[in-house]
Amino acid sequence: MTDANQQLALFDRPEPEPSTPLDRARAAQRPARLNAHTSLSNAVGAYHDHLENGDFSPHTVKSFIYDLNILIEFAGPTRPIGQLAQRDLEDFMNWLVNGRGVPCNAKSLARRLTTLKAFFRWLTEIGALSADPAAPIAHKPVSTPLPDILTDEQVEQVLAAASQLRHNAQKPDARPYILVTLLLKTGIKKNECAAITLEHLDLSDPEAPSLWIRYQDPRYHHKERKLKLEPRWVRVLPEYRAQYKIEHTLFPCTPRTLEYVLADVGQLANLPRQLSS
Repeated sequence: MTDANQQLALFDRPEPEPSTPLDRARAAQRPARLNAHTSLSNAVGAYHDHLENGDFSPHTVKSFIYDLNILIEFAGPTRPIGQLAQRDLEDFMNWLVNGRGVPCNAKSLARRLTTLKAFFRWLTEIGALSADPAAPIAHKPVSTPLPDILTDEQVEQVLAAASQLRHNAQKPDARPYILVTLLLKTGIKKNECAAITLEHLDLSDPEAPSLWIRYQDPRYHHKERKLKLEPRWVRVLPEYRAQYKIEHTLFPCTPRTLEYVLADVGQLANLPRQLSS
């Protein structure tokens, strides 16, 4: 989010002319120039356009607008942006934790404060506001707890559970075994799993197979890497491919589905906590 804030500060190029009927309709619903009397919903809409026209990832745009829609829920869509003071934003942050009725952990709270700061900083820089009401609000440090690590005994329990599902007499399922052994060997995350295609597998040497972790977004190319695989994993792969008709994507499902698979394995293995990656 720091990079996004820095880019927001440097953004000063003019908005492009609307090129499609949808763009023109959206532009017609907003004032030509934002000011203190502009409604919060219109200001958020203009900020959405600003983000989409800038060098921001789709994830950043989606996250920022999601957070600002919660602000609209709290303050009201017609509230003029000039009426939102520091106290209002502090009340909003308190409401997120104590009044909204939806869990909001420290990490989510910190992200939403980052969104507020970026949004009101932009409004100040373009001259819509004379002062930034979010600037005085301080970030509180967020400490992420260390993940639980499986013991050697628990690893054996997980492998045994995955093998049990693979060799189930009524409905054999090799996917849990393929997923669990892949994660244990490589340490990759569920999102990286979901992006793997068969082209990313180098099986030219059956005794030294490997996997390439690739990213479509060029900004993450520095995270690409080559990881070793277990030969026994490759030997089970045709079994899994036949069961799930795998032709292109290794796991043709969502990361959430992979989370469910891991949860089922962890439950079968009698782990004290849910198995995750």
